[in-house]
Amino acid sequence: MAPLDPAALRARFSSVGVTGTNGKTSTTSWVARAIAAALGPCLRVTTLGAAIVDEVGAQELEVPRTIGGFFEALERAAARGSAHAAIECTSESLAAGFARGWPVDVAAFTNLTHDHLDAHGSPEHYLASKAQLFLHLPEGGVAVLDGCDPAGALLAEVVPRHARIVRYGSSTRGAAVGALELEAGDVRVGREGTRCSLLGRGPFAEVPSSLAIRAHGAIFVENALAALAAAVSVGVPVRRAIEAIEGAPPPRGRFEIVNDRPCVVVDYAHTPDALERTLATARALAGERVLVVFGAGGARDRHKRPALGRAASVADLVVVTSDNPRDEEPAAIAAEVRAGLSERVRAVTELDRAAAIALALSEARPADVVVIAGKGHERTQIAAGVERPFDDVEVVRRFYGTSSRSAVPSPCLSRTS
Repeated sequence: MAPLDPAALRARFSSVGVTGTNGKTSTTSWVARAIAAALGPCLRVTTLGAAIVDEVGAQELEVPRTIGGFFEALERAAARGSAHAAIECTSESLAAGFARGWPVDVAAFTNLTHDHLDAHGSPEHYLASKAQLFLHLPEGGVAVLDGCDPAGALLAEVVPRHARIVRYGSSTRGAAVGALELEAGDVRVGREGTRCSLLGRGPFAEVPSSLAIRAHGAIFVENALAALAAAVSVGVPVRRAIEAIEGAPPPRGRFEIVNDRPCVVVDYAHTPDALERTLATARALAGERVLVVFGAGGARDRHKRPALGRAASVADLVVVTSDNPRDEEPAAIAAEVRAGLSERVRAVTELDRAAAIALALSEARPADVVVIAGKGHERTQIAAGVERPFDDVEVVRRFYGTSSRSAVPSPCLSRTS
């Protein structure tokens, strides 16, 4: 087919945009799976990369992590017959005007927690950046909001009158503000995944009484509800959407279990809220102890470092290490993290991340859960201004002598959440 200009691409595609601090990649991936199950191929763009998703699987696209790469991905998806896109929208891209240039038809919000004050300067600017996705909703657009997150109520105030609001929520985040169209309760985490009861109203009245997903953790229930609401809002039948979401694996690096006994988990949790929730999930799975290896990024929001330490203090053993120290001194970062640790927790500092992981794995008993947090899907580590290959999953598998995971393309779009 002949190349399409941006206006023609915008007219061709029905888009779902997902923003929030945590859970964007999971939500966007599930939206794409649900759309592909019922409406044809769907372009998926996340920090893990771009891909064309269909009923069979996903074709990864090697495109630059730029707006030019975004339009290239759209062109290639259009050539495959796609008319839908599911897009992870970071605060950095929204602050730069992405939503003005590409207003989405359905905007979904996951949650708002402490992160990226280095890029935004204040929590107010961070939220205002997220709000751009909702301010630019077109006539007939839909805003999918977490009704149990206080920021969801703030975002509802900026949704244009010509757009509709759908609220979802789970009791694990807090009390609902207003009526929920999708509501989860009785959340239970097991080795096979996460289950919850489900209650739907209005267009979701036909949902089954329960939902079972393959991902581990209460946060994924919220993500699944957001994805369900967004997919239904673009025309996916409720039952088809649920089948697709229930059958989907979690994205790489999101509570990714890479060893069984002990249970070793690699997770992207790099905010205090995400780390707290990840460790709560680990505690639910642990037969004995929870061990955690984590650090904090350099040249980023320093204020969250002690908060990360406080979140980690629920573990039985904390190994503080390097994340991506960038141009900062790793020992200074670790000291700021340790300042938030409870005096009661057993803690060790090992700045060499591979050695820190090996230390925790050597310490672990068969019934323990070891969480390696902060980098998740990332394949490199940046230290002293140099980017070198580093993969938490690969380190774990080398320790146990198991095979490595397959290669995937580099992420696209901007870096912040």
